[in-house]
Order: sequence, then structure tokens, then C-alpha cells
Amino acid sequence: MNQVALVAVVAEVAAMRYTPAGLPALDLRLEHESQVKEAGQPRQVRFELKAVAFADMAERLARQPIGSRWQFKGFLSNTRNGKGLLLHIQHIDQD
Repeated sequence: MNQVALVAVVAEVAAMRYTPAGLPALDLRLEHESQVKEAGQPRQVRFELKAVAFADMAERLARQPIGSRWQFKGFLSNTRNGKGLLLHIQHIDQD
């Protein structure tokens, strides 16, 4: 199964682009920071993640301000160059 649920801040949004099929596509950079328990000890977690949204989700996210915080749901794939992970956003809720 490949499902991701993540609370993150929209850190960067690229210009809207369109797929060859004409679907709107939006590339984003998300920032996450939280504290989790690992082996019974608290651990600070902070990372950035590339993300992409298509169609109505892309248009909705393009209207959101930088720094806004959301709960993102979607799935992971490789980036186009294969050197990282990309979150494909399928659903968002205001956090």
C-alpha cells in the first residue's frame, strides 16, 4: 500500500503548468516539522518534500498563500530524475 498523510506548510509554489493532455499541474515544496517517539525517546523530525497536484487540486493549491498549513493526503513516487521522492497530492484539509 502507498498512502501518505502529512501535515505540512506550503513553502514554495511554481508557476502553473499543463500536461500534454491539458490538465493543470502544480509543483510545490512542502516543509514538515514535528516530534515523534522512537524507541521510547522523543525525536524532532524536520524535512522538505517535493509535491505535485493535478487538475482541480492544482487550481485550489495555487490560490493558497505561502506558509499556509494543510493536511495532505496522497501517494509517493520517484521524481522525474529518479533522485528523490515526490508526493502526489490527492486531497487536502486545512490543519
